[in-house]
Amino acid sequence: MKKNTYAIPLALVFSLFFLWAISSNLLPTMIRQLMKTCELNTFEASFTETAYWLAYFIFPIPIAMFMKRYSYKAGIIFGLLLAAVGGLLFFPAAMLKEYWAYLCIFFVIATGMCFLETAANPYVTVLGAPETAPRRLNLAQSFNGLGAFISAMFLSKLVLSGTHYTRDTLPVDYAGGWDAYIQMETDSMKFPYLMLALLLVLIAIVFVFSKLPRIDDESPATKGKEKLIEFGVLRRSHLRWGVIAQFFYNGGQTAINSLFLVYCCTYAGLSEESATTFFGLYMLAFLLGRWIGTGLMVKFRPQDMLLVYALLNIVLCAVVVVCGGMVGLYAMLAISFFMSIMYPTQFSLALKGLGSQTKSGSAFLVMAIVGNACVPQLTAYFMHAHEHIYYVAYSVPMICFAFCAYYGWKGYKVID
Repeated sequence: MKKNTYAIPLALVFSLFFLWAISSNLLPTMIRQLMKTCELNTFEASFTETAYWLAYFIFPIPIAMFMKRYSYKAGIIFGLLLAAVGGLLFFPAAMLKEYWAYLCIFFVIATGMCFLETAANPYVTVLGAPETAPRRLNLAQSFNGLGAFISAMFLSKLVLSGTHYTRDTLPVDYAGGWDAYIQMETDSMKFPYLMLALLLVLIAIVFVFSKLPRIDDESPATKGKEKLIEFGVLRRSHLRWGVIAQFFYNGGQTAINSLFLVYCCTYAGLSEESATTFFGLYMLAFLLGRWIGTGLMVKFRPQDMLLVYALLNIVLCAVVVVCGGMVGLYAMLAISFFMSIMYPTQFSLALKGLGSQTKSGSAFLVMAIVGNACVPQLTAYFMHAHEHIYYVAYSVPMICFAFCAYYGWKGYKVID
């Protein structure tokens, strides 16, 4: 397929980046909300992230095998519909009001989104010139930043009511008492996921009737002759280091993202309304970082930008560790800006030169998102266990960014 015919397929795939950003960036809001509705502490609520991101560790290899046998398009459509089913499950979960039910729902939604991410990232890298793949993927990930901003600035306000009562602090004259309060807070979680489910179904219908180009490893000549998953691709050192860097980047990013609203409300003393506004600004910084970073890659090598951005985030995390409070909060806004290019840049550099092993390489890179299922919990544990020095917990993401810096310095090099 000629280069100028890639515009429509790329536009369709770019929409997927927007969709999974909406889903994943609702999690910090849901952590704050579930602390109310299920009466959880910070550490307990952080397992919301575990339930979601665990799917990214379990399913990428089966998904890559599925797409190897069928196609990227089949994987995308199935993932869209599965995630939509997960969103609709919020309605029966609102009747149960049990934490385990919500964890199961997040796992289902994440499995669907995992289909999208396993397909979309490598698909963007191969639809066009190899030398511009990092820039192309950063452009695609800009739509991820847009979804994150909308989720943080607007959808979070639909969920969070601005009140946070406990059984002891609930006003005695509250209409309906504790049960009525919990029901109101529970019902507020349903509408955003209903909207997301309807949007997912609509996009799935568009994909059903759209024609996506097959890439080299989907051609009839290669299909049936290659393994469905190739573990040998991990012998490539730049991919192996890429998987390690992605593990720590994802863990560090999600540790900051998931605890942002908790930090604002519990430690910086902000109201939920102010906290969601700051969260929107935090994601706006991320979005601007993606757009600006994509433009800068015209003049600067992606690996050099990755190194510089990672080093700056190490310094900014140190500011949070030392200062905490509102100073730490403003430092986190800057961290969000400099985190923006890391994931797509590492992803595209790690897939460089993999050829027919691209799907397998992508599967392992997506599996590295399991960092989201453990690093935030470690950060939340330190924050909960040492509340008088809560800011020290941010040394965990600081260490994570050191691995990203190494990848931008040496780890990205294709040497085998």
